Amino acid sequence: MNTTQKMKVGVIGATGMVGQRFLTLLENHPYFEVSALAASARSAGVPYAQAVGDRWKMATPMPAKFRDMIVEDAANVEAVAAKCSFVFCAVNMKKDEIKALEEAYAKAETPVVSNNSANRWTPDVPMVIPEINDAHLAVIEHQRKRLGTRRGFIAVKPNCSIQSYVPALSPLRKFGIEQVVATTYQAISGAGKTFREWPEMCDNVIPYIGGEEEKSEQEPLRVWGEVKDGVIVKAEKPIITTQCIRVPVTDGHTAAVFVKFANKPAREEILEAWATYAGKPQALGLPHAPKQFLRYFEEDDRPQTRLDRDADGGMSISLGRLREDTLFDYKFVGLSHNTLRGAAGGAVLIAELLYREGYFD
Repeated sequence: MNTTQKMKVGVIGATGMVGQRFLTLLENHPYFEVSALAASARSAGVPYAQAVGDRWKMATPMPAKFRDMIVEDAANVEAVAAKCSFVFCAVNMKKDEIKALEEAYAKAETPVVSNNSANRWTPDVPMVIPEINDAHLAVIEHQRKRLGTRRGFIAVKPNCSIQSYVPALSPLRKFGIEQVVATTYQAISGAGKTFREWPEMCDNVIPYIGGEEEKSEQEPLRVWGEVKDGVIVKAEKPIITTQCIRVPVTDGHTAAVFVKFANKPAREEILEAWATYAGKPQALGLPHAPKQFLRYFEEDDRPQTRLDRDADGGMSISLGRLREDTLFDYKFVGLSHNTLRGAAGGAVLIAELLYREGYFD
């Protein structure tokens, strides 16, 4: 690791909500320096502040260092790639177009760390929550052989909603998780919206988010899978069923979770598993790694989105209300910050891990 010179990174889809969040996280990053901003052709050729206009959605002001950077056309792959050692991708396009764009950057020998869902089920693309399945990065060497690249590859982060319960379940798999029911209550920023843009969400709940329940039921199994014969094979258990509901909250996805075990643990065993659970990011002391990955609250009314979503820079998972259930073994509540841990922050943490593990060399 070169500690004297920062690695140059591009942000593709820089004008959208997740792209904006990337820039707030990368403004003073110790490893990375933003060298290119890219978006659709309609935003290209003008300073970033002009391209965003009145659509800046972060609570903090637009970082001054990016305001005058000229936005490039993301489709000009060679031109953007020439300025970067790797790129973050958070574009709003059709899935097949995203897959083609990300693969084009990878084939231009520019690794891609993606926030998009397009490549989450590509068999040799790792879909990573760094504390849980960093071993999946081993599939990258097989992906490079398929792409015919020396250093180019694609890595992705999972859906934002599963971050509110999969981290809590992961250290409990040793007890044999058999069934999971999870209902997620998802913030409007998960749709890339603010209340100013989506006034219909004020005083409202929408019991449907397109495609979200399928992702929430299947993506955990891929996270818990294993690398075998050059691809990631998803886990067969547990059975997961979900409901995903949009609620009038700015940021923070909450999950109400019910779980049944083959070998029911004591409540104290669950709390101990959560309190002591850590992964490679904590061992390496990565810049965006939370010191306490899973935080449990004993108070009956916690976690709360307004109070707890920003814990450890929005990168901790907050848990509470663990108790025995009449139908399942236990139930609990989880909370994650959907645009930090669940989106841009999770992708930045993946990039930090890739950097420290030498995948960008």
